[in-house]
Amino acid sequence: MSTPCDGGYAVDVRDGRVGIVMGRVGTCVQLRPPGGGREWDCPSGDLRPATPGEVLRARVREVNAAGRLP
Repeated sequence: MSTPCDGGYAVDVRDGRVGIVMGRVGTCVQLRPPGGGREWDCPSGDLRPATPGEVLRARVREVNAAGRLP
């Protein structure tokens, strides 16, 4: 299975997190949460392209989290 291009969305199958592909270092792909935040590394073999529904859910979750009052 191919890894999404930089800027595309992917799922880390180890824990189900959806992230935006930021780049690659060796055999790892760097992902960042859709709403921003700390990047994490994922081996390219543990990634799959995110479905449109997964991307939408991840983005809605981030927008809802940003709208909560402290």
